[in-house]
This record gives sequence, C-alpha cells and structure tokens, in this order.
Amino acid sequence: MTSDRTTDLRDRWRATTTGAGADPALDPAPHADRLLAAWAEPQRRYHTTAHLADVLARIDVLAPHAQDPAAVELAAWFHDAVYRPDRSENEERSAALAERALPELGIDAARTAEVARLVRLTVTHDPAPGDTNGEVLCDADLAVLAGAPDAYAAYVAAVRAEYGFVPDDAFRAGRAAVLRQLLDLPRLFRTPHGSTHWEAPARRNLAAELATLTDGPDGRT
Repeated sequence: MTSDRTTDLRDRWRATTTGAGADPALDPAPHADRLLAAWAEPQRRYHTTAHLADVLARIDVLAPHAQDPAAVELAAWFHDAVYRPDRSENEERSAALAERALPELGIDAARTAEVARLVRLTVTHDPAPGDTNGEVLCDADLAVLAGAPDAYAAYVAAVRAEYGFVPDDAFRAGRAAVLRQLLDLPRLFRTPHGSTHWEAPARRNLAAELATLTDGPDGRT
C-alpha cells in the first residue's frame, strides 16, 4: 500500500464518518488505522486497499442513485474488512465488526444497522428491487468484472493467488461454478450506470474466462 493511498484513505474515512454523523469529539483515526491494517493483511492479493479504493471511487460515480450514500461508503470500508479465503463467515464477521465500531464513533443505530445489512448483502450481491443502497454497493464491488482484458486478467490472477492453497483442479471447478452462477443472473448490475457501462464487458470477460476453464466452446462441459 503506498503512503499516498494510505493518506487518501485516512482522509476519506474522516470525511465519511463526519458525514455519517460521527461525534466530532471522537477521533476516527484509530478506527481507520485498524481497518487499513486489516485490508493490508498478507494473505490478501485481490481484497486489498487497492480494491477498497476502487470500490470507493465507483461509489462516487454511482452515489446519486443511493438513498444513503454515507451508509454505502461505510459499508464499502467494512465489506471485506475480515477476509480469510479459507473461511465462509467473512461477511458476517465484517458486519459484526461494523456493528461494534460505528457506535464507538457515535454513529446512530439506524445507520449502523443499514451498514451491517449492506455488508451482509455482499454474500449474494442480489439486492431487492428498490434497494438503491444495495444496488450501489453491489455494482461498485462487481465493477471489476467489467475491466479491460489486461485488468481483468490481473484480477483473475490475484484471486487465484488468494486461493493458492486450493489444488488446480478443485479451483478450476469451483471458479467455473461461480462464473456460471454469475452468467445465469438476469442482470449483473442494477444501477443505470452499471447496466449501461459494465454489463456487456463483464459478461464478455466472464464468458471468456469460463471458456479457458472448461472444454465446451460455450464454456459448458
């Protein structure tokens, strides 16, 4: 993590917590430091501070669609704050972390509950119709799928590195199942911007990756 990114993220955390109603008498910096340390843990290759910064930048683009942009930003900070690739309860533990940390900053119960709900939503990335906060967070998180081919390849390589403990055959089978699940969704992106700008390239990337993992020309064995 570069020092510039660290500084930018700390500044952003301060601004976000202030905008979310944190008590001005309480210093948000210790919480920022703990979160940034978590996002920089050595087992991470994709779910890093670079991913956090990317999600926040996409939220900036999508924020007009959200009912509560401050809650969405806070959820971005917490959505992968707990991340162990060999565990299945990361989102639940990340949501619980938000439920502990935000009241310590004086953020009210309703917004804290919304942040935790949004973090838990990243298990499925399937917001209900009209859940504009969820649509923004999920679209911002999934926008990596719509990257240019070289950026998408780097993302795929980083995900594989995080799962380096999984044998190749098992990883290929599991990854192919994830890709099929995504491609079978009627819509990957729910915001107007995401639908317009990210849906088509994301589907191209997913289909191309699936084709490299399986035998059939359409990516299905």
